Amino acid sequence: MTGKVPAGHSSFRRGDYIKITVFGFAFTALWQSLHTIILPLRLLDFVPESQKNTYLGLLTFAGLVLAILVQPLAGSLSDRFTSVWGRRRPFILLGAVLSLVLLFGIGLPVSFPAIVLVYCLLQISGNIAQGPYQALIPDLVPAGKRGRASGVKSLLEVLGGVALIYPIALMMDRYFLAGQDRWLWYSLGALAAVLFLCALATIYLVRELPVHGSGRPLWKSLKRTFQIDVRKQRDFVWFLVSRLLILIGFTTIQQFALNFLRDVIGVASPAEATARFTIIAVAGMLIAVWPAGHISDSTGRKPIIVAAGITGAAGISIVLFFQSYGATLWAAGILGIALGAFNSTNWALATDLLPRNEEARYLGLTNIATAGGAALARLIGPLIDFLNDFGGDTGYQVMLLACIAYFLAGALLVFKIRKPA
Repeated sequence: MTGKVPAGHSSFRRGDYIKITVFGFAFTALWQSLHTIILPLRLLDFVPESQKNTYLGLLTFAGLVLAILVQPLAGSLSDRFTSVWGRRRPFILLGAVLSLVLLFGIGLPVSFPAIVLVYCLLQISGNIAQGPYQALIPDLVPAGKRGRASGVKSLLEVLGGVALIYPIALMMDRYFLAGQDRWLWYSLGALAAVLFLCALATIYLVRELPVHGSGRPLWKSLKRTFQIDVRKQRDFVWFLVSRLLILIGFTTIQQFALNFLRDVIGVASPAEATARFTIIAVAGMLIAVWPAGHISDSTGRKPIIVAAGITGAAGISIVLFFQSYGATLWAAGILGIALGAFNSTNWALATDLLPRNEEARYLGLTNIATAGGAALARLIGPLIDFLNDFGGDTGYQVMLLACIAYFLAGALLVFKIRKPA
């Protein structure tokens, strides 16, 4: 890519969609690989086998609570920040540099508390960058093209989620089965390289609109970070609740897929099997993610979001009633289609509902649903282990039923959203 994103909406071109969303490729690759492959296997070095879901759930829950707090704060600060680099890119640079340093800390800890500390710091640094980065779409994209921009953002996130998942799964299987530490370091190094290149591209290629700060004192900006006028922003509140529920459903099956495939389906190489599950899901996402965002610019966001929730429930039902590896892979494709349509369309709806001059703060508040859904999904880990102790796979069956309920409830709540602000 050459040239920079133009400073005005009128000159926004096709290539600019990539330039303002490529950073999402790196962060999805990072969190997808960490949460799905690296952390579940890394924790087995420190925790009892029978409590692996509990420790994994509590670890990632703690980090995601920090994400809920940090991302809106970083977004609120960037809304009033001014510099020769703009409002967003200084935060992207800071967060990316800190994340690169902390990422390698995942390979260093020799105890569970140590890995908790490193993971939580990584969540803080990542969300310092991610909150302001997300505001590039409302900052730079004309309103009539935000569905397409959200589609491109989701497409790159999909590609980021799958680009490294299979090679990292193969390396981590070697780490897990052979106990060779170098495979863990190779995995972390690959993620670091992608993060570095995408951060560099964003900082160099994006030129922000010349917007002045709000003039509000820093402490007042921070004080009102988490404030929402519920009466004026009622649609935004319903949006948050709907998004929260649907993302709990998606994240639950994603987070515990490796352990489900290992304990219930009985696969021999759980990391590789999980990677295949993820790749098929990504193929489904690729089918839906761009058309859904593009179509929603003309047909509206809500019908597609409702259809995505119902489709997600159908995919989980296949896993519940046909518990085989083949059926699980079919379900992965269906879930991918649902997630692709949901991600691009739901994010476009978020940009429709943003108050002017508070874009990054409100997109940071959207992380209450995004990271909050991911965090709450982890809390079912102790319940899975508790119910499995009574015999069979009861805990996993309850997990699947809960996912179906999340999808359907989230889809129904979309009807409470009346119109964009």
